[in-house]
Amino acid sequence: METKILIAEDEEKIRHIVASYLVREGYRVIEAGDGQELIDKFSQHEDASLIILDVMMPRKNGFEVCREVRQHSDIPVLMLTARDTENDEVTGFNCGADEYIAKPFSPKILVTRVKNLLRRTASGDLSDITLGQLCIHYRERAAFIGTTQLTLTPREFDLLYYLAKNKNIVLSRDQILSGVWDIDYVGDDRTVDTHIKCLRTKLGSFGARIITLRKVGYKFEWNNETEHSTQG
Repeated sequence: METKILIAEDEEKIRHIVASYLVREGYRVIEAGDGQELIDKFSQHEDASLIILDVMMPRKNGFEVCREVRQHSDIPVLMLTARDTENDEVTGFNCGADEYIAKPFSPKILVTRVKNLLRRTASGDLSDITLGQLCIHYRERAAFIGTTQLTLTPREFDLLYYLAKNKNIVLSRDQILSGVWDIDYVGDDRTVDTHIKCLRTKLGSFGARIITLRKVGYKFEWNNETEHSTQG
């Protein structure tokens, strides 16, 4: 079965370069020159495996497109932007993006990110986790606090699962990158901090359990609580 990728990029040269690299890897690429065209094409190709979005586009920008896609799909979304600031990254992740690459970028690195993102979001066969009111159902890719389901991107879900699975263990940023982003992740570890910030917000009061250890990393703290894990 072919793997279909949608690309929305208003700079034709960049779009064609990215598309050509992905085609060489065996992917089928559907191109769009702006955000609205991407939305239109996604409605015709809802079996696509991944979306690549430029942020600054006419008609609809990447943030708007990502929000609209997230209303009815959890397809992985990788965003491209010329604005390399933490606020922009947070905005992208809050819109539901799973990956964020700043321009200029190497097409080879982009292809690596695409491969890793597709592999990470593939269904897994791991046990569910219950920590008090927090329930994480791995196969269903769903997490709940009590009866309320959390709205998480695929990356945020993987990060929460990894932290909860390793509760009370201090994890360095490199360990988190290896465990959640894969060992061959290319990029700096600031993306870990950005994702942790977004995840804490979505967890509400539960987010206080993600402890920062300065210059070391993070720990999901769970002391003297009852944990119950069931096979998914």
